[in-house]
Amino acid sequence: MAKKDPSELSVEEKLSTLYQLQTTLSAIDEKRALRGELPLEVRDLEDEIAGLNTRMEHINAEIEDFRAAIAQKRNEIEQNQASVDRYKAQLDEVKNNREYDTLTKEIEFQTLEIELCNKKIKEANQKVQERQNDLANTQATLTERQKDLESKRDELDSIMQETREAEEDLKEKAKELEARIEPRLLASFKRIRKGARNGLGIVYVQRDACGGCFNKIPPQRQLDIKMHKKIIVCEYCGRILIDPEFAGVKTEPAVEEKPKKKRTTRRKKAETEENAEA
Repeated sequence: MAKKDPSELSVEEKLSTLYQLQTTLSAIDEKRALRGELPLEVRDLEDEIAGLNTRMEHINAEIEDFRAAIAQKRNEIEQNQASVDRYKAQLDEVKNNREYDTLTKEIEFQTLEIELCNKKIKEANQKVQERQNDLANTQATLTERQKDLESKRDELDSIMQETREAEEDLKEKAKELEARIEPRLLASFKRIRKGARNGLGIVYVQRDACGGCFNKIPPQRQLDIKMHKKIIVCEYCGRILIDPEFAGVKTEPAVEEKPKKKRTTRRKKAETEENAEA
């Protein structure tokens, strides 16, 4: 039997297909809800770990720069010390005070340069120690986050294995149902569903109200919904409305309140007794 063109379906058939699609999509949402925030948590941990690795690379680069600066300063100290030794040796050969003063000043200058280099080396060594501490702390945090990531991935994989097959079957069913719905109607349904907080694009009437936003529906409109002659949407939230019986939901009949008996007042009772005596 050839499939009906979606445009040839009756309103009742369209509503039935839409409601089947809604229940299928809701079932998919439930499967995904089981995963909860795990995918996001895994992604966040992956990003954090990548950031920690980048930080460690930067710290290691800084340590190498400080060590290179230390090596350079030590080389300068050797050169300065060699100059001091040479100038001191020349002091024994000076011929006048001017030459002596010149050599003395050079020795003082080179000595100050050595002291300055030693100060720079001390500061750089301190920076290296600080960076090594940062590196150790970052490594500890990285190890902890890697353990967290492994745990979250195992948890997510376990849930995915449990729900993957069922979710794929539901997706296939949803795809088949969508093929039986007019493109414009399907687009409207998806737009409504996307804007709905609970993901419901089609709901049934509950206690004379919309099953989505719970605003009251006038009796005449409820009658129109039961007739299935046209697609009716809630004037408040925009969801497509169907009656409960169409959705396979049994509703309890409204219990009519019995009128209360009026109590006879004492005055009326007295009047009745007087009339009886007369």
